[in-house]
Amino acid sequence: MSVWASVLALLKDEPACALVTVVRIEGSAPREVGARMVVDAARRFSGTIGGGMLEYQAIEAAAAGLQNDPSDSLRLDRMSLGPDLGQCCGGRVTLAVETITRRRCDEVERLSRLEAQGTFVTQMTIPDAGVFPRRTLVDAGSSLPCGVDARLGDGRLSERFGIDRTPVCLFGAGHVGKALVLALAPLPFSLVWIDNRPDIFPSRAPATVRMVAAADPLPEANGRCKGAEVLIMTHDHALDLAIADVALRQPDVAGVGMIGSETKAARMRSRLVSAGHEPRRVAEVFRCPIGLSGLASKAPAAIATSVAAELLMRRERREPVHNKRRNSLAGSIAAI
Repeated sequence: MSVWASVLALLKDEPACALVTVVRIEGSAPREVGARMVVDAARRFSGTIGGGMLEYQAIEAAAAGLQNDPSDSLRLDRMSLGPDLGQCCGGRVTLAVETITRRRCDEVERLSRLEAQGTFVTQMTIPDAGVFPRRTLVDAGSSLPCGVDARLGDGRLSERFGIDRTPVCLFGAGHVGKALVLALAPLPFSLVWIDNRPDIFPSRAPATVRMVAAADPLPEANGRCKGAEVLIMTHDHALDLAIADVALRQPDVAGVGMIGSETKAARMRSRLVSAGHEPRRVAEVFRCPIGLSGLASKAPAAIATSVAAELLMRRERREPVHNKRRNSLAGSIAAI
């Protein structure tokens, strides 16, 4: 969810809305710290903090607050999931409920633009009752550790916004390629989608996708691999091999995966070694077939779901390194 774009959309119709954020968890909880939703007085909402009774009560409390006192404010609501809500998770959750009025539209617009560009961190002092909460941009490295999207402590709330997307280079716009683009659209990935058949691309693609019609895809494999997951599923096995050969020669490629059978996989590994690649590098970086094992279906949507799940798992395994690459747009402390 684009948090500040959602806030801005509600403020065009409503005098105020509430941003509800999970800022502390003790024990088990439905969602992680940093999960958010935006709520208005009519109980319309976007995003989720985990569903169930926790989310229901949070929506009710946020809507009631907007109806009773629709002024800029910040409060902390603490809930025990078992005793208070009858949920089986058994943990305790602290929610930050920030009421945002239309008079802050300029600030919200600036935050929305920042969020569209990348990630950034803000900080607020938890105010006394009746005091207007002020949000400032801060340097990410000094305010939040890697992998943490919200932290409550010392009377301050630090939050990271935006999505740090893993780059993916997808070669092939056939049935599985099209299905995979749709499967990855709501997930934290950005795609460059490459094919040498310009007429095969759909007329429209998700906002996180850039379509590239390249008569020769090999220079694309040479120039777009830095930090990227390279996925190969063209209509031509010889071209698949050539792309894998080029991608594997890039030292900073995150991974090279290819669709195919076990027979194709064995042949490709053998030919890559014959082309001069170290067997150990082929074993560590090259994957074929891609996707989770144990799935019998060969339907494009099923394969795409499997590959998307595999990419998510690979991203999470790399998360400590991945988060160190996060680019804070704030730089130094500055008022919004």
